Amino acid sequence: MEVIEPLVRHFLGIFFLMIGLQFAGRSLGLYQRMHFSHINYGERGTAPWWHRHIFNVFRALILGVCVVRIFVDIDPWLGVFGLLDAWPVLLVGMLLLIGSYTAVNYLQAYMHEDWRSGIDPRKDQRKLLTSGPFGRSRNPLFLAVMAGQLGFFLALPSVFSLVCLVAGVLVITRQAREEEKALADKFGEDYERYRVRVPRWF
Repeated sequence: MEVIEPLVRHFLGIFFLMIGLQFAGRSLGLYQRMHFSHINYGERGTAPWWHRHIFNVFRALILGVCVVRIFVDIDPWLGVFGLLDAWPVLLVGMLLLIGSYTAVNYLQAYMHEDWRSGIDPRKDQRKLLTSGPFGRSRNPLFLAVMAGQLGFFLALPSVFSLVCLVAGVLVITRQAREEEKALADKFGEDYERYRVRVPRWF
């Protein structure tokens, strides 16, 4: 515990900071190259708009907490669960975060020019992905993100991370339904056949 706890504490701060920088850099680079935003909020007040803003609030909170924890002991304020605050649990959480990060990057690369964050309202020539990981789950990217949320809870087992996990899973499952409606509108019968053949999650 003397080695693992500070390792995981520093890992979390650096990990979430780097994820934020990577996502921002990727989004800006795509915008410069393609001349449109790959990040879609949806119309103000709609379910996707709320999902995006809730997700952003929790993402900012997680980043802030993890960076502050490197320098200040705020764990008593986070409601850390003593029984789970053990090095095997923390290590599993860290490894799950690394696995989730790898899977998210793989899936975004697999989607290539079809990758979007949120529902893109533009009438473009994107294809319906039905092969590879999308032949086993209709939402493998969301699964990878939820695995990362579970990893965060295990790496920082607390009331704070549990609230983040529950809120994150609720927002993602609701967003998945919204995105599937949009795909059904865009691809019609092709999507309906895909929906029947491939499960939403597993």
